[in-house]
Amino acid sequence: MIFSTVVVGGLTRLTQSGLSMVQWKPIHGIVPPLNEQEWGEEFSLYQQSPEYKKKNQGMSLDEFKYIFYWEYIHRVLGRLIGLVFFLPLVFFQLKGWLKNISLKVYGLPSRLSWKLWIGFMLGGSQGLLGWYMVKSGLIDNPHVSHYRLAAHLGLAFFIEAYLLWILFDLMSEVKNTTMKMKRSIQVLAQALLLVVGIQILYGAFTAGLHAGHNYNTFPKMKGDWIPEGLLAQIPIWTNFFESHLTVQFIHRSIAWLLMVLVFTLFFYSKKCSLSEKSKRAIWVVSGLFGVQFTLGILTLIHYVPVPLASLHQIGAFFLFTSVLYLNHSLVKNNG
Repeated sequence: MIFSTVVVGGLTRLTQSGLSMVQWKPIHGIVPPLNEQEWGEEFSLYQQSPEYKKKNQGMSLDEFKYIFYWEYIHRVLGRLIGLVFFLPLVFFQLKGWLKNISLKVYGLPSRLSWKLWIGFMLGGSQGLLGWYMVKSGLIDNPHVSHYRLAAHLGLAFFIEAYLLWILFDLMSEVKNTTMKMKRSIQVLAQALLLVVGIQILYGAFTAGLHAGHNYNTFPKMKGDWIPEGLLAQIPIWTNFFESHLTVQFIHRSIAWLLMVLVFTLFFYSKKCSLSEKSKRAIWVVSGLFGVQFTLGILTLIHYVPVPLASLHQIGAFFLFTSVLYLNHSLVKNNG
């Protein structure tokens, strides 16, 4: 369900539907407009927004319904995740089924029930952060803050990582012996996870700034490996987060860095004593990176079409998940 919400969230952004619902109704907002009168009232609210006044003047009701439903589905999925998570958690807690279950995190005991309640609270904070992001586009400028967009996406991936790590712990086989491996392979995998996470955030910056609609050539940026004007903005630090040129350059550069890390991990792993699980994970990571790198190029040179851009975000989800799984397998195998 988290995967579905991330995908729909990406499509909501790509179809420019994220500002179609100008009110946040956590409870009764789950019911969409059901008749023409209610649709008229919803459309009237949207017509008062900066996006309608500055970008969508003359939009028909049918066109509004299209963008409304994307944002509506995204919000409903978020609520459903909370419900599907909360109700069984309360039931299991009342039954006492979680009472004696504990997991070990780097050798330290941690109760499963507490970890799950923290996961639920993280999900609630994601809903609040999503509305905080939308509000940034409802004031004067009909564009959401790319900083808030990156925070919203980053928290989604953090929640995914948090819950999947719990799942991986529960699925792990308990062994009396552990394999001895070089610490460097773990450090390399951890570095890969960190860089993938940073790349996802820069992907959000690139998307939020619409930076992918410029310099649509590869591998060079309009004939230059290092284009002029990378540090043209004052103060200089803003170039790294707000310049369309610099943000896209960084996103490209991190992709090349990831290629180096993946190749290094793949070939270095041949010299290490690894479990079959870890070996398979490295193969999967390598394959998914190749697919994701290719999708990134295609998305860029075709001027960010919605299908390719959506696939690129899906690729990021699976690549991040596979790298997370690899790290978990290495931690468990090394004790």
